[in-house]
Amino acid sequence: MLHEKQVALVTGGNRGIGYELVKQLALKGFKVILTSRNAENGHEAAQKLKQSDLDVSFVVMSVDNQESIHQAAIIVNDRYGRLDVLINNAGVYLDGNQKLLNMEPSILEKTMATNFFGAYHVIRSFIPLMEKQGYGRIINISSEYGAMSEMSYQGVGAYKLSKLALNGLTRLVAAEINGDIKINAVDPGWVSSDMGGPSAPKTPKQAAESILWLATIGPEGPNGEFFRDEKQIEW
Repeated sequence: MLHEKQVALVTGGNRGIGYELVKQLALKGFKVILTSRNAENGHEAAQKLKQSDLDVSFVVMSVDNQESIHQAAIIVNDRYGRLDVLINNAGVYLDGNQKLLNMEPSILEKTMATNFFGAYHVIRSFIPLMEKQGYGRIINISSEYGAMSEMSYQGVGAYKLSKLALNGLTRLVAAEINGDIKINAVDPGWVSSDMGGPSAPKTPKQAAESILWLATIGPEGPNGEFFRDEKQIEW
């Protein structure tokens, strides 16, 4: 196993931080599976990276669709038979600064469907591949908005709740898993992307670098923790 290439999967890998994570993992020698809900965009992103002689493949997967996740897991198992690194990057930011109880409930439901339940179902579907070999690294892309202290301030309620739930999921799964499988959450900071906007001070490359160290931590590395810029932060 030590001489085989490790396999990594990144959800929402066709743009922004996700695309950069795919690229940097491939540069580190991983076989990387780029997933995207849009087949055309995902295939185009993977092909662009392949042109740079990077070991990247594409699998269509919509994280708000359980059947799509299930089929993607079957494909990865059949194609590779293993998964070493899973990065739950796919996410949405649908609400503005309106109060939680004033917004359309569908905004909260759609946000939770992607940001929380999406990550939950992806982990649930892919972790058997890690358990089979007794090794795995799972990284959940969270946000400082997911800290409990942020719940004292109004605004961005759907997004905050989804990331708070994601952080809770990180801790719960860490408490349940066995073997050398680590799961941690990371706040990438304010990143210049479709979600973060052009005014953000951090580039996707800088964000990726602050995340990827968790992909290669050893057996004594952290588990069930929350980080920003490689520093542990309060939940």
